[in-house]
Amino acid sequence: MINLKAKYRWSDKSFTDLLKVLRKMLLKENTLLKNNYEAKKILCPMGMENQKVNSCPNDCILYKNEFEQLHKCPKYGISRYKVKDDDCNDDKCTKKDPSTKACWYLSIIPRFK
Repeated sequence: MINLKAKYRWSDKSFTDLLKVLRKMLLKENTLLKNNYEAKKILCPMGMENQKVNSCPNDCILYKNEFEQLHKCPKYGISRYKVKDDDCNDDKCTKKDPSTKACWYLSIIPRFK
């Protein structure tokens, strides 16, 4: 279910609401977690944390590894961050600015180890 949350970019509140509805549908003896916080408490110690990775709006690159420090797409020259009236140049953009597009990555390799 955490994979679905990451894949479809559900908010923590919507995921908690889904868990509440599912708990009501199941028998009282069920062991389904109550909220998103409890799910994270179980997954994080196992190394199952999800990561947000910025990507190009045209889906050509992920700003990860060698592209992590770039502010513009090397192929199309599109800004990595949302800009208002083209007031953002390479010097002004920071990591605090909202990204134009983001992907959520949930690694399963630590769980296999």
